[in-house]
Amino acid sequence: MVSNPRDIVVVGAGFAALTAIRVLRKQGAAHRITMVAPRQDFVYLPSLIWVPTGLREGRDLVVPLWNFLQRHNVQLKLASVVGLDAAARTLKTDQGDVAYDALLIASGGRFLKGLPGADKVMTVCEGVGAAQRIRERLERLDGGSIAFGFGANPKEPAAMRGGPMFELSFGIDTWLRRRGVRDRFKLHFVSAAAEPGKRLGPKAVVGLVGEMKRRGIELHLGHPITAFTDDGVETANGRVEADLTLFMPGMTGPAWAEASGLPLSPGGFFQADAHCRVQGAEAVFVAGDSGSFPGPDWAPKQAHMADLQAKAAAVNILDMLDGKTPQATFRNELVCIVDTLDGGILVYRDSKRAWVIPRLRILHWLKRLFEWWYLRPYRA
Repeated sequence: MVSNPRDIVVVGAGFAALTAIRVLRKQGAAHRITMVAPRQDFVYLPSLIWVPTGLREGRDLVVPLWNFLQRHNVQLKLASVVGLDAAARTLKTDQGDVAYDALLIASGGRFLKGLPGADKVMTVCEGVGAAQRIRERLERLDGGSIAFGFGANPKEPAAMRGGPMFELSFGIDTWLRRRGVRDRFKLHFVSAAAEPGKRLGPKAVVGLVGEMKRRGIELHLGHPITAFTDDGVETANGRVEADLTLFMPGMTGPAWAEASGLPLSPGGFFQADAHCRVQGAEAVFVAGDSGSFPGPDWAPKQAHMADLQAKAAAVNILDMLDGKTPQATFRNELVCIVDTLDGGILVYRDSKRAWVIPRLRILHWLKRLFEWWYLRPYRA
């Protein structure tokens, strides 16, 4: 036991939050840790793309955390954050205040819904319920048009998550072919970007666009989306008819960010330095989609980066509590398998290189294996 145990509060129950807790305990931290989250479940978001086509059921991806929290001696406060008093080191929730000596914000971001008709689209990464509703809609269609697309935060263009939309378009195409009904459907990919997936690297753009063309997915690129309707997508270049629109909006910070009094980036995220400290806020750190970090414009909003940031934040929290200057940093690295249901495209990028392995069947199985491996410590 440390002679003077302190209170570490972790906001969230996602990738960054759980990785930080594991690292804190692995580093031998004997401080009190409290996790603040509205639910005690972890949802494995990367595999939500498989729910609409039936490869996964929603319940497969929801992991109760009671055993994990008990093993790591973590208290759970079921609550939603509503604000912060940084001067008093107090987190404000709808279930009362929580005092802290160190705070890690790892609650993720939220989607921007500013476009007219935003309620007409379905967004798979909103959770298990959304993914299951997409599946139900797909199963009711016996033909027609399906539109896929993603947007960005106009004030912070890097705040986007486009990968799942490539995966959904490829996966649904494969699923329709397996059912022998692909000829009854038109698939459209709509993006304001002339080169969708550019942040993955030039080779990735060529590979992804080429895969869409090979599959007969019609491309509508380089024209801003202006609105959504019940039966289509309005763009600056005209209308795309769609019986079902699957769209990933751009991202911003959590709803309580503006009430926190903490410095925010132009896009509404907690402004962090290279050590995951929220700038100008003593004892407050951030990891994952809640934060805006220094780095290249291609730095991704993905689980892998959240894990890397969480590891650095956990080490720096312990150093701060020991009276040391935080020194740990994280590397900017993009690693993803863009799944096609019948294979996968491996994309890698860091500060020195960017490469792509074209579609291979084994990469689909590697993505499934990684899901099993990643969830092991939480399912135990």
